[in-house]
Amino acid sequence: MKVTLKNLTKIFSGRGKKSKDQVVAVNDFNFEIPDGKLVGLLGPSGCGKSTTLYMICGLEKPTSGQIFFGEDDVTAMPAEDRGVGLVFQNYALYPHMTVKQNIMFPLGNLKGEAKLSKEEMESRALKAAGLVQIDGLMERKPSELSGGQQQRVAIARALVKMPRVLLLDEPLSNLDARLRLQTREEIRRIQRETKITTVFVTHDQEEAMSISDIIVVMKQGTVQQIDKPQTVYDDPINLFVAKFLGTPAINVFHGEAKEQKLYIGGKKVLDVKNARDGKVYVGIRPEGFILNENGALECNFTEVSVMGRDISVVSKHPECENDVVRSIISSENKVDTEADTVRFDLKPAKVFLFDKSTEERVKFEYNSPR
Repeated sequence: MKVTLKNLTKIFSGRGKKSKDQVVAVNDFNFEIPDGKLVGLLGPSGCGKSTTLYMICGLEKPTSGQIFFGEDDVTAMPAEDRGVGLVFQNYALYPHMTVKQNIMFPLGNLKGEAKLSKEEMESRALKAAGLVQIDGLMERKPSELSGGQQQRVAIARALVKMPRVLLLDEPLSNLDARLRLQTREEIRRIQRETKITTVFVTHDQEEAMSISDIIVVMKQGTVQQIDKPQTVYDDPINLFVAKFLGTPAINVFHGEAKEQKLYIGGKKVLDVKNARDGKVYVGIRPEGFILNENGALECNFTEVSVMGRDISVVSKHPECENDVVRSIISSENKVDTEADTVRFDLKPAKVFLFDKSTEERVKFEYNSPR
């Protein structure tokens, strides 16, 4: 099911009867979610991603704009008639019911021609449970399940009505690191098997990038960038997106583009063909450094952290906004840990320039290595 959001806006009134303040939670959101794809809404707390999700499912009414499921305008349609499955952050399971009863619960509300017999409901519940691999837990209560198992019950309950669209609101935030990894892989598997159009809300960029076909990066109610995860990482549209994606975080320096050369701390570090002159923020991904004793960028050496196949060289630079400069290089490199400084050359594809006043991307050309 293709989902289209047209000029979607949500404005909340300020607290208190006399308050005239308004909060723009979502501002003029335009996006077409392709049929059968998993889309991640990504951004910090308060950016409007959950509000967008609730407008899609019908729990929040847009201030303006339209929502289409296929060719049907569902903007004013009640939530129960939209054919969506919603998984909440806290699972929202009924503690007095068994797993089977929790999964079957939405089917009991079906009316008219859609109403099912008890046998049909049990068959549907067993099929949904099998899909999330909890069919052996059907008689247990939620209190007898792990966090990961409870999350699977919530997903099975959302799937049992065979929804047109599946919506997941930070579904992994209550799980520990190991279970988060395992459960996000399960969500991706389930989505691929069912081919249900899915919207996944998270503030965790690693989660979004690992399972999404497309990610939507949001900030203060406004869409910043929409694209495939790797494209957003490799080609960020502005400084916010560059900072938000990537672990370790991108290293940000104060620099200047002048006569097609990039300077940091008054020293030339890179050729930047066709870059317009001016003060810039210089974003360098941790993997964008090449260890070279005669390199263009000199930093004050701090320490080396061993990461197995790679090592992290930690250093400092007076023009760097980050507390430290983190450089990820192959462990085959030999770093002089007794030296006061460490020098690097830069990989042009991992270096991004941003205008100092607007923070928008400043493009430049470079010769790709053969």
